[in-house]
Amino acid sequence: MKIIVINGPNLNMLGKREKSIYGNNTLKDLEDYISNKFKKVNDEIIIEFFQSNHEGCIIDKIHESMDRYDGIVLNPGAFTHYSYAIHDAIKSIDINVVEVHISNIHKREEFRQKSVTASACIGQISGFGFDSYVLGITALINANNAFK
Repeated sequence: MKIIVINGPNLNMLGKREKSIYGNNTLKDLEDYISNKFKKVNDEIIIEFFQSNHEGCIIDKIHESMDRYDGIVLNPGAFTHYSYAIHDAIKSIDINVVEVHISNIHKREEFRQKSVTASACIGQISGFGFDSYVLGITALINANNAFK
């Protein structure tokens, strides 16, 4: 199974921005954490990573993913709250997408509590730090195995 983890705007600033919310670990630490978790579990799971601060680049990567990956774990960052274009990109592909967030968006500012992208996904996981990604990948694996 091949999965891509797509991270949106400002996630390249992990370890530098709002440490009280996101902690001290960097995006590279996140990628290493995910890779190490699944290396121990199953060698047949391939995980690749992509990050962009640009909405169009994220949309392009979602479109490209349809023929290259079995699933997407997506942290749209701030695009979560207003990108109908990313919502539509998710709806345009026929692979499963799980939305994830490091923080619990439902306990944050009011504008962060609404996701316009989640309804296009098979589910949303938030509030578990880096483990939100691990849970999201696990959900993709389980969802894909359910249909075999």
